[in-house]
Formats: sequence, structure tokens, C-alpha cells
Amino acid sequence: MTDGNLDTQKSRAREWFRSLQADICARFEALEDAADRPLYSGAPGRFELTEWKRGDGSEDLGGGRMGLMRGKVFEKVGVHFSEVYGTFSEAFAAQIPGADQSEGRFWASGISLIAHPRNPKVPAAHMNTRMLVTSQSWFGGGGDLNPLLDYQRDQAFEDSVDFHAAMKAACDTHEAADYAQMKETCDTYFHLPHRDEPRGTGGIFYDRFNSGDWDADFAFTQQVGSQFADIYPRLVARRMNETWSEAQREEQLIQRGRYVEFNLLYDRGTTFGLKTGGNVTSILSSMPPVVKWP
Repeated sequence: MTDGNLDTQKSRAREWFRSLQADICARFEALEDAADRPLYSGAPGRFELTEWKRGDGSEDLGGGRMGLMRGKVFEKVGVHFSEVYGTFSEAFAAQIPGADQSEGRFWASGISLIAHPRNPKVPAAHMNTRMLVTSQSWFGGGGDLNPLLDYQRDQAFEDSVDFHAAMKAACDTHEAADYAQMKETCDTYFHLPHRDEPRGTGGIFYDRFNSGDWDADFAFTQQVGSQFADIYPRLVARRMNETWSEAQREEQLIQRGRYVEFNLLYDRGTTFGLKTGGNVTSILSSMPPVVKWP
């Protein structure tokens, strides 16, 4: 983990994730500025950026920058950057490729995002991209769309069609990025087995992605982030000025519960963050601000 080329790769990845966080925050704040009466009132939301350090401060274990906003368009949105390193617990190291050969040592950096819009007609969304290093290194991540109204929860829904097209465009930049496979992986992963239903209308999901060409793999991961940063704000702008009913708000709050159930029961990112001593506030900030279970 001290190879000079690897150090350069880690630096490039870290700086990209930080810049992507800033770019997405700026785009979301622009949507807040564009929200008008009568549907929206009050001051436009702004991100509160908070630096945090991992551990008790006795040694350098990395940290990150948490970005949270509660605004007019976004009832709650988190866009978080992290760079953490250290040693896995023995039990957790057994689950991570290459950790046995690195004596449990690891380095990880990435960005994670969850957006919960106020308007029920605006789909929620999730995205993350990351690089992880043990004795091996790889990329992972993806993006998925989560429409909250019944008539929208179909992959033929216009917003889902456009979202999938953006994710496919990212995959089309890399020969080893198989869109059909990554789409299927997403559909399988973001499935609630206890309810036998999908969490949303999907997107792409990939993990332990290493084609043998680091530069190409990194460029693909950058494309995933860039495509998301372009398409999701456009979907928000498309729907945010549509009126909604109290019944649709109720449906939104109930469907948000599916996101909570998945994150707490099955989400690997949540598990990774908690088991590596990540910032609990940042990790669990993905929870919706208001949710109902009837």
C-alpha cells in the first residue's frame, strides 16, 4: 500500500470524489434557487459542510466532509465525501478481498449521496462511487432511482427511462462495463426480500470492479458520477413544479419506509461505514426526514 503509483492513484481518486461532491452540491443549490411560489416558500436551502475525523484523535485514520441540506425542494439531502484508512477488525477483514494479505490494512475513499425531495412527484435517488485498497484495489458504486408514487414505479416511467439511459451512457465508455449485467446486479441488490418487491426502478450497481486497467476503470467511475450529476438535477427540475395532493404525500411517506428498511437491513455501504468506525451521523443521514409505516 506504499507503492508510489498506487499513492498517485489514491490521490487522483480522492481529489475527484471531493470535486464531485462540490459539483453536485452546487447543482442542488441551484435547484433551490429556482424553486418559486406558490409551491415553495422561504429561503433557498444551502449545504452545511462539516469536516470530521475518524477515531478518537489519537492517530490519523482519515475522515471526510459531510454535506447536509434541508431546503425547499430537498426536504433532506446528503452528499458526503470520505477518505478513511487503518485496519479492519479480524472478523470484518475475512469478508474483504485481499485483506488477509494486507494484515487487515485498508484505504477507502468515495462519495455517497441520498436525496429526499419534498414533492412526492420528484423521485428520490441514491448514488455512490468509491475506491478501496487492501492488497488489491478496485472501484465500486452506482446510482439508482426511487420514484415514490405507484404510477411511477415502473422502469417504463419516463424519468426511469432517462435515468437508465444516462447510466448506460456511462457504461458505454468502458469495454468491461457491461450495462446489462450491472443493471441486473442493481435490480437484484436493491430488492427487499422480506417484502419481495424492488426498492425503486433501479439503475446500475457494481463492486470489486478491476479490469486490469486502472485508468480506464477510474474514467468509468468518473463517468458514473458525472452522468448522475447531470441527469438527476434535470429530473428534479422536470417534476419539482408539479402540484401534489395530500394523498400523494401520504404515499410518499409510506414508500420512504422501504428505503429505511433496505438501508438498515441489507445495505453494504451502511455496514462498511459502521464497521470501519465511520461518522455515524454521516452514515445514517441517509434516513428520510419524515416517514410512515401504516
